[in-house]
Amino acid sequence: MRNKLIALISFTFLFISAIAQENNPDGRGKGDQKIKALYIAYMTEQLNLNENEAQKFWPLHRDYSDEMRSNRKESGSELEREEASLNVKKKYNDRFAKIIGKERTENFYKKDREFREKLVKKIKEKRFEQKQNHPRNNKRDNP
Repeated sequence: MRNKLIALISFTFLFISAIAQENNPDGRGKGDQKIKALYIAYMTEQLNLNENEAQKFWPLHRDYSDEMRSNRKESGSELEREEASLNVKKKYNDRFAKIIGKERTENFYKKDREFREKLVKKIKEKRFEQKQNHPRNNKRDNP
């Protein structure tokens, strides 16, 4: 199990690296779809979802995700947005628990946060590497 997890995490970082390097003219689309697919694979593995649970969990998760995304786009203070996000989590908590149980629901929130933090970190690292490797930064001063 531990080797499977390590392999999945390694694959995750390789996959994210490939996405970060991809030059997409509109800046969206393919990369977003790949991240979503990676997220689904990661969360399915982390939550140990069986086929029946996954069929119920992911449509509910889509609704949850849409509401969370909507909250982030709304204007208002940071505190108001955080409160709205907490209210969405409360709203969906029992719904998720009916499908995957309370323990895995708690684990879902933790793993969701971890995935997003790793993704942001990896993207920042890739941007920093690209900036460092940019030809403009590799010019030598000519006296």
